[in-house]
Amino acid sequence: MDFFHSFIGSFAKLFLKYLRSCVAELVSCVGWNTAEELYSCSDDHQIVKWNLLTSETSQIVKLPDDIYPIDLHWFPKSLGIKKQTQAESFVLTSSDGKFHLISKLGRVEKSVEAHCGAVLAGRWNYEGTALVTVGEDGQIKIWSKTGMLRSTLAQQGTPVYSVAWGPDSEKVLYTAGKQLIIKPLQPNAKVLQWKAHDGIILKVDWNSVNDLILSAGEDCKYKVWDSYGRPLYSSQPHEHPITSVAWAPDGELFAVGSFHTLRLCDKTGWSYALEKPNTGSIFNITWSIDGTQIAGACGNGHVVFAHVVEQRWEWKDFQVTLTKRRTMQVRNVLNDAVDLLEFRDRVIKASLNYAHLVVSTSLQCYVFSTKNWNTPLIFDLKEGTVSLILQAERHFLLVDGGGIYLYSYDGRFLSSPKFPGMRTDILNAQTVSLSNDTIAIKDKADEKIIFLFEASTGKPLGDGKLLSHKNEILEIALDQKGLTNDRKIAFIDKNRDLCITSVKRFGKEEQIIKLGTMVHTLAWSDTCNILCGLQDTRFTVWYYPNTVYVDRDILPKTLYERDASEFSKNPHIVSFVGNQVTIRRADGSLIHISISPYPAILHEYVSSSKWEDAVRLCRFVKEQTMWACLAAMAVANRDMTTAEIAYAAIGEIDKVQYINSIKNLPSKESKMAHILMFSGNIQEAEMVLLQAGLVYQAIQININLYNWERYVSLSEQGCSAYMHLKLLCYKAGMLTFPGELVREKRSCLVWTLKYK
Repeated sequence: MDFFHSFIGSFAKLFLKYLRSCVAELVSCVGWNTAEELYSCSDDHQIVKWNLLTSETSQIVKLPDDIYPIDLHWFPKSLGIKKQTQAESFVLTSSDGKFHLISKLGRVEKSVEAHCGAVLAGRWNYEGTALVTVGEDGQIKIWSKTGMLRSTLAQQGTPVYSVAWGPDSEKVLYTAGKQLIIKPLQPNAKVLQWKAHDGIILKVDWNSVNDLILSAGEDCKYKVWDSYGRPLYSSQPHEHPITSVAWAPDGELFAVGSFHTLRLCDKTGWSYALEKPNTGSIFNITWSIDGTQIAGACGNGHVVFAHVVEQRWEWKDFQVTLTKRRTMQVRNVLNDAVDLLEFRDRVIKASLNYAHLVVSTSLQCYVFSTKNWNTPLIFDLKEGTVSLILQAERHFLLVDGGGIYLYSYDGRFLSSPKFPGMRTDILNAQTVSLSNDTIAIKDKADEKIIFLFEASTGKPLGDGKLLSHKNEILEIALDQKGLTNDRKIAFIDKNRDLCITSVKRFGKEEQIIKLGTMVHTLAWSDTCNILCGLQDTRFTVWYYPNTVYVDRDILPKTLYERDASEFSKNPHIVSFVGNQVTIRRADGSLIHISISPYPAILHEYVSSSKWEDAVRLCRFVKEQTMWACLAAMAVANRDMTTAEIAYAAIGEIDKVQYINSIKNLPSKESKMAHILMFSGNIQEAEMVLLQAGLVYQAIQININLYNWERYVSLSEQGCSAYMHLKLLCYKAGMLTFPGELVREKRSCLVWTLKYK
């Protein structure tokens, strides 16, 4: 059966592959061991293993008659514990107040008295170092991985129905009637609590990738929250209470279960698809490790399996749709040509960009060129759980449970960057960025830090320094064009400020410059270094962001802005291809915006040093933004003749006069220094003059800037005593020295008079 109900702009549906009758008793919980192997527990005391490859079921163990299972959670299979036998075990909570550690073969390794009354939920943290359980007695307890009690985190008078770990495994989210509570493990730390529903909350989930919280309750609603308890989405009331919710591993989708109801939703809350299977209430939903399948524990004794299909990827003239688990359809919208792509294994992830389609299955990676869909390049994967694919013009990046891998489009392995404490399971498109020469990864341990790596070698960029910001960073993006030395990275911080900096000069805090405020989402163009973002109630395009390093005064003249109220609340930029920006609204619909094609043409002319063509283009278009961009580009490339024409066109007469004075300077070094001064690079200008032996001009720069400390230092180092006295007397005669500063420099003046 297919899910037939979908909303505008949806690109995914669920396909119910199996709907099997398990037993007459209620199925309480399910859990995936691998992408093809599921364990289920029911009130008939059986633990059953389901093999989706062979469509076989087998009983693993028959529990004692007094044990009624309630919740099941597998020990996490993270990189550091692959070889441990405990990675092949799960925790099972039951109605007799115990939790049981059980191996995959069905052997009960340990049973622990945990609560008075039923143990309603149990969850391992992401590292597998701790277990949290909650029960009817209102207690939240933390246990070691061997089942030893570490602490009782909290106690209340009402049953706790559900619990979840925070992304850093340092906080626990649990229910308290109609309230949700986030409690840190550290004693005396601040507890966050808020009213989330109008009825008792039955289920919660907290995703480690997007840091968003799901909740479901007896008020028949499901809701999405951020980690500060702020509401992001609230569904319309359903006919019956919501009994289960679960995030997909990558945080892009979540599933909702109720009575005869299974729903697939986007992370922002809107629904992709809805199905009404005859299952009774779905008490537990779990996603497979690769995020392509869902299993549900049903009240009528069924176990329901569903697969995510009909995902869609678009790039220019091509549209790719996952029609079945192992089949893709490629459509060229220009000539309506259709190609079918068949795969040996189930498709897990795909990405379409830069004239290439990259598809990851459970065992292999396929690379297709848009020029030829018949002969893909195929290579084997180390792990089959690829969670992220990013593309650049020259290569693409894969992220799986084992690491980060960079490949060329001909299948050649390039590099695998690593850094201390790296967790690949929490990386997504907002925290990793790729360009032709650089890989940027946001650190999860310290969210103020971005690691930068050379793409070709995987080694830390430059001298290994980190890009460090004063606030936590939310989203990062590298520009895609230009030389390595000019590579820029833009990011949005916790205050929603949009900042930009050069990846080659990230050691200097002053080089991080704020471009805008209240920016919620951003994207670089794939054809030139044009940046766009949704800024509060405006859609803004920075046609030449590098203007902030050249002439910050004319930055507002290089922008394009339009009202963004039509995009409703919380829109997101999906792509920026050519001069077309695709935005997804909060209701799931897609909106396409076309910006002017002329700035991209101007970028192309400047990159090829076709200055005369650039001037002719600006004269043809007759727009101030074009002239302002050309002025900044010309100064950045030291073409002062073009800069003079462009500044005159936008009415910056004082800058035209300054450029004329630069052109009349006698030496090349003097011209270079004043061009650097024009761009605000005072230290570099002074360095150029000192290296050329033009000490007097370096001193004059500091005099004009009233930088007296540096002026006196240079005078003592490189100027004759007579010249030193002449300059001091000149400034003193103009009464520009503050009296206090003159007194401080009296000894220097006496020294000068002595040598007169």
